[in-house]
Amino acid sequence: MYQLTQANRDDKITSVARNDGWHIPFDLDNIDYRRFKNNIASGATLNDAEGNPMTADQISQFLSTLP
Repeated sequence: MYQLTQANRDDKITSVARNDGWHIPFDLDNIDYRRFKNNIASGATLNDAEGNPMTADQISQFLSTLP
C-alpha cells in the first residue's frame, strides 16, 4: 500500500509513502519509484494524501501526471 504525501508550503504532492514508512520521491533514477509505478499499475492500493483509497480512474489520472 502507498499513500501520497504533500509538501507543507504549497500542498503539492511531492512523494509517496510506502506502508513501511519510507518516502519515495518522484525521480526516474530511483529504483523504488520505478517499482512503485509498476506496483500501482499491477493493482497495488494507493491512498490520497488524506488517507482515502483512490479509485482506478483517480490512480490512472494521477499516474499520467508523473514523470
